[in-house]
Amino acid sequence: MKLGSLKKGGRDGTLIVVNRALTQAVEATDIAPTLQAALDNWDHTAPRLNTLFEQLQSGECDQAFALDFEQLASPLPRAYQFLDGSAYLPHVERVRKARGAEVPESFFTDPLMYQAVSDGFLGPRDDIQMAETEWGIDFESEIGVITDDVAMGATPQQCADHIQLVTILNDVSLRNLIPGELAKGFGFLQSKPRSALAPVVVTPDELGDAWIDSKLNRPLTTHLNGELFGEPEAGEDMQFSFAELLAHAAKSRPLAAGTIMGSGTIANQDTGRGASCLAEKRMLEIIANGKPETPFMQFGDTVKIDMLDPDGQSYFGAIEQQVVEYKG
Repeated sequence: MKLGSLKKGGRDGTLIVVNRALTQAVEATDIAPTLQAALDNWDHTAPRLNTLFEQLQSGECDQAFALDFEQLASPLPRAYQFLDGSAYLPHVERVRKARGAEVPESFFTDPLMYQAVSDGFLGPRDDIQMAETEWGIDFESEIGVITDDVAMGATPQQCADHIQLVTILNDVSLRNLIPGELAKGFGFLQSKPRSALAPVVVTPDELGDAWIDSKLNRPLTTHLNGELFGEPEAGEDMQFSFAELLAHAAKSRPLAAGTIMGSGTIANQDTGRGASCLAEKRMLEIIANGKPETPFMQFGDTVKIDMLDPDGQSYFGAIEQQVVEYKG
């Protein structure tokens, strides 16, 4: 099934069930007022939501309405926890090579991860508002999963069973603020503003054969200002599956229902498929020419992130955003 949230009903939106074609929806407030409420009692709400989804698919829903992406909030407008991994080592290797550093051996066995901002997510059509372009505004095209409750110490095999929803996201980064923050040795803060989720989240069964061993095996496509920027294969070169990332996070604490886990920037060893962020393209330019040529995003620039099934149908709907100046 596919789920989303309308921009009404308060900060956490209003839960809707969306049809497979992303053209029709129906409110699901009789089952749960919000997606977070549904996740809090997933064993009870999921079967009822799935029944409503099947009714919507078959045209048996009298309350169905046309889906308008402009009226959608993030499926989870705010979450208790957003963890972002860095599961694609080709991306890590290029970042470090550009500054003359090697990848430590531990990176191949111990995932990189940080605690990201989760008190608000941008909707799939919301502008990226920034006060300064000098901050180095960048997109990061990623995949994300959402869990129900995960026990502390859960194994990867156990964590796999707690992945209830899958989506894509734009993990916005401010590249020129990152070096100063990392130099303090205490992680990201100002350099990682709010991210955006896709219009809908889907249960893994909606992905069919593309969902294998807690990895999503389809190209993730990014367009910058209407031009194809990259379409790397999300299932390739992913050093750690989502189940492994979740087990890493749950080593010393339980994960609450509604936890979002990001994959990190999608990247392949094959650079011919393009990139999923500006920083990586700039890194390749540094490696090849000694200096970057591609600028970071400016006011008026647009980014579109999407993933299509083998028939060309979008799984999650596209994230489409424009960078605009923050006016206060």
